[in-house]
Amino acid sequence: MNTEPLAILLAQPRGFCAGVERAIEIVEKALEIYGPPVYVRHEIVHNKWVVENLRAKGVVFVNEVGEIPDGAITVFSAHGIAEKVENEAHLRELLVIDATCPLVTKVHKEAQRYETDGCELILIGHAGHPEVEGTMGRVKQKVHLIASVREVELLQVECPDNLAYVTQTTLSVDDTSSIIAALKARFPSIKGPNLRDICYATQNRQNAVRKLAGKVDMVLVIGSANSSNSNRLRDLATEMGVISYLIDDEQAIKTQWLGGVSRIGITAGASAPELLVDKVIERLKSMRSATVSILDGLTENTRFKLPPEVTSNPFTIQKQVS
Repeated sequence: MNTEPLAILLAQPRGFCAGVERAIEIVEKALEIYGPPVYVRHEIVHNKWVVENLRAKGVVFVNEVGEIPDGAITVFSAHGIAEKVENEAHLRELLVIDATCPLVTKVHKEAQRYETDGCELILIGHAGHPEVEGTMGRVKQKVHLIASVREVELLQVECPDNLAYVTQTTLSVDDTSSIIAALKARFPSIKGPNLRDICYATQNRQNAVRKLAGKVDMVLVIGSANSSNSNRLRDLATEMGVISYLIDDEQAIKTQWLGGVSRIGITAGASAPELLVDKVIERLKSMRSATVSILDGLTENTRFKLPPEVTSNPFTIQKQVS
């Protein structure tokens, strides 16, 4: 067993983004104001620890609105929802709090604006992701979903001179640039949002993990298997030739991973709390003596406003009447 002191390097930034912080705070405040149970459609964010922690406090996670009792406090996840889901909740007179990330809402509005302008729509994103399903469900027309340059080449559209694209927010500028370039090469008149509209947090974390991977022997990415941005962080480190693992928490670390390793980099997906970073550090220190340092990087100060349902308590009268 290697007994050489371990150098632990932390990526900056890492972990929670502003949209995730807002979504979790919404659920926490809903519990505080209205009391449990609070129902959340789908996981509030893609992190196992966050979901289990909230479940222990009285949050009930459901797959569909139809599973929620009449009159219950209902939260829509950070990923956004299709219009039909929103309509169903209103028809059932559920007390709804929308925790959709404002950056996702911005994509919804862009898609709707392009549709109003008569454009045929393309969405760059991953099939089956809740955000993608929500965005596609915010417009009435068929949306072409693509995730690679090859799919651009195979794309069959009806109006090649009147196209527009939007992107999944958990993809970075780097993830989408080659696809956007291919779209513009094939369809020169295609419209799309400014690159600055793509989620800042995704790009920042990818830039940070690239910097981290260049300085370590191994990278640990803290995040759940269903987290798109966490998987991408692991993939990026791997692409740079560094052994990389995606882990839920400190319990996933295996002793044999440390053989021949003197410098370990740690980062966390945008839905992973800093508490898990602390636990991973503690676990590594229990296995070997270690020092911890934080790489230079961006400090994110973005904060998103909370909705009135968790700041002015508008559901109180309705709940008392019911």
